[in-house]
Amino acid sequence: MFDGLISYLDSIKARDPAPRSRWEVLLYPGVLALGLHRVAHWLFQAELYFLARFVNHFSRMITAIDIHPGAQIGRNFFIDHGFVVIGETAVIGNDVTIYQGATLGGTNPTNGEGGKRHPTIGDGAIVSLGAAILGPITIGARARVGANAVVTRDVAEGQVVVGIPAKPMLVDAREYQKGFVPYGTPCSERFDPQTQQLEILRCELEVLRGRIAKLIDERDAARAKIDEDRERA
Repeated sequence: MFDGLISYLDSIKARDPAPRSRWEVLLYPGVLALGLHRVAHWLFQAELYFLARFVNHFSRMITAIDIHPGAQIGRNFFIDHGFVVIGETAVIGNDVTIYQGATLGGTNPTNGEGGKRHPTIGDGAIVSLGAAILGPITIGARARVGANAVVTRDVAEGQVVVGIPAKPMLVDAREYQKGFVPYGTPCSERFDPQTQQLEILRCELEVLRGRIAKLIDERDAARAKIDEDRERA
């Protein structure tokens, strides 16, 4: 058990450049919230729903993080800062990172039955600050959800999505994300800022190419329709 705790704290240090020791990490609201959620989830599974909710409410008061006792959470889950909401039927894999203000929300079932209402987050996924992932959708392993994105459809493994509603970028996380990068920005002293700038420009170029290709397709479709109308006339 102790070795598991040390491994968990080290996994957070690997994703956050701020802490100087494991003792600091123990005071993180996300760590406290997850520890209390483990207790609440155990009570929930034992059908001690009132006690589970009591622990949940206590956790929310001291951490500003609301994790429903029914949510299923894997290993090395890291909430960076607070104000995160995770719904009852959410399922979170291993090594997932969620930043402040994110929501794993549910949708109102049309059949009146509860069922699966919240998202499933794959291993190693990153949900950035303010993002809202809504409904029983799946975020694939190692996918990235951009800041303030609103996601209502499945996200493929390794995909990067941004915007409202969230749409995929043309940059695959399997190529762009070689390893976890804290806050999306390398913090090593050996890192060359010019390399980062070139990478950003490359991403923007890929997005522009995609937009141009879409405009060309729309132009060709419009021309084809005009030609078809002329032939009919």
